[in-house]
Amino acid sequence: MNASHSRPSLFRMLLLLLVGTVTAVGQSKNSQTPPGEREAAPKAPATSDIDRPAPRDAIQEAQAPAANANPPTQVSRDDKTAPDKAQPSSPAFNDQVDKGRMLGFDFARDPLNAKRPGQTADEIMRQDMAAKPDVTALQRELLESRYNLTPKLDTEVTMARGKPLAVGPTAKLKDGRTWEDLAKMTADEIREKDCFPYPSLPHPKHATGGQVFPQVQTKQFPRLERFDVEFDIPEAFLPEFPPAIFLQSRPELGDVSRGEVVSINNFHRLFKDLVTPVQLDGLRMLVTPLPQEEFNATDDRKTEHPSLGVTCLDCHVNGHTTGQFHLNPDDRPQHRRFRLDTVSLRGMFNQQVHGSKRSLRSVEDFTEFEQRTAYFNGDPVRAVKKGMVPLDRIRVSHMAQMQNMFDFPPAPKLTVQGRLDPAKASESEMRGEALFLGKAQCAVCHPPPVFMDQQLHDLKAERFLNEPPRGPIKTFTLRGIKESPPYMHDGRCFTLEDTVEFFNLVLGLNLNAQEKTDLVAFMRCL
Repeated sequence: MNASHSRPSLFRMLLLLLVGTVTAVGQSKNSQTPPGEREAAPKAPATSDIDRPAPRDAIQEAQAPAANANPPTQVSRDDKTAPDKAQPSSPAFNDQVDKGRMLGFDFARDPLNAKRPGQTADEIMRQDMAAKPDVTALQRELLESRYNLTPKLDTEVTMARGKPLAVGPTAKLKDGRTWEDLAKMTADEIREKDCFPYPSLPHPKHATGGQVFPQVQTKQFPRLERFDVEFDIPEAFLPEFPPAIFLQSRPELGDVSRGEVVSINNFHRLFKDLVTPVQLDGLRMLVTPLPQEEFNATDDRKTEHPSLGVTCLDCHVNGHTTGQFHLNPDDRPQHRRFRLDTVSLRGMFNQQVHGSKRSLRSVEDFTEFEQRTAYFNGDPVRAVKKGMVPLDRIRVSHMAQMQNMFDFPPAPKLTVQGRLDPAKASESEMRGEALFLGKAQCAVCHPPPVFMDQQLHDLKAERFLNEPPRGPIKTFTLRGIKESPPYMHDGRCFTLEDTVEFFNLVLGLNLNAQEKTDLVAFMRCL
């Protein structure tokens, strides 16, 4: 038999062997299945977004090594690697000025707020950690001297997700005076006697400054906790966490946060069916971390471990705020700057001026310059060192489109003109509206229906204080104002009642106790 005849025979043998194997397998299966019953296909386990375990912080996960990874080798700096022990590249330097060495501060080497050239970041961190309890205690002592920090909570009115409102006023008055006594005094008398109850609220560590997050947020996101300073205002006087989210494109849905903090972990799951692809891409950028002055990957930072940075919505949580604060980037020198409370992004679609002092004219400009100013204190030199990320106008426009979707909370007692509906409002609220539009002069800067005038105003509060003038600051909207304590640009007024007392003095309104109560009742309707 030649080779040409052996190949088909071999093929037939292999084919018969394969058929026999399949038949045997089928008989084996049939022997395990009762007659008349077809074996059901295995079902995949049912999964849904609700069934999934709560995700960990993806940003922190991206920075942490795997649990089973080899530990890094600990290399200590010895005399050979210390910068002051490096051999000069030429012996001729011995005859030059300073022997060719840089004896002053070297920005690339020395951390921000270093007290001397060559001071290491580890040394600064140890000093800051040791000083933190004293910094915290000193700020607490200051707040206790100014405010009653034991909150009185309203038993009926709450924020959108149920947090009760703190009721004031909380400011303590000096020398046994009453609010009525203060209202009778002139600005000069109040300044001379140093009895104005709402002086500026300082940053707990002003020389360093920087963004500080409340404990309710750092507890959930430890990457936002600083080793040198702690948030100072008690949680009862802050917005609820996490805040509700309202979309002006889907008002029928109400709060779409689902009780979650929007982050890189969940933004796509929460919003893929609610906003457009362009807006969703903008939201992705809003929850993407970017290096920042205190939160970055260099050793010149204020977190114990290196950080990818912070996101836009770390500060503006869920498009709103939780009272985070930093220093305004618009003034110098350092001790001339002032504390700046993080404002809400709700209703940005109705705003034509952005920034407390910069008066930027578009959301796109605000988005771009916020990263350059708030993130790095308006100092591009330090930004280069710590991780400047230029944002092109395409991404900026996408981010702006998403920011413009954040809406105010519902105000069911207001008409489409921004006035109270008499059929829904109480008598106190109606009296408060009349005061708001008249005697209290609120509507001069906060006219309905958006309750802002797109301008900057100067209250000249220095008339009552031994402090320098602040200059004009943007008027912010009062829509949803009960959701955004504390108040004023630096958070010096903890409650709406405090705010009414502040303006009663600054504007010389001479409101009586009932009028103050009615005015607060109206603002809660906004």
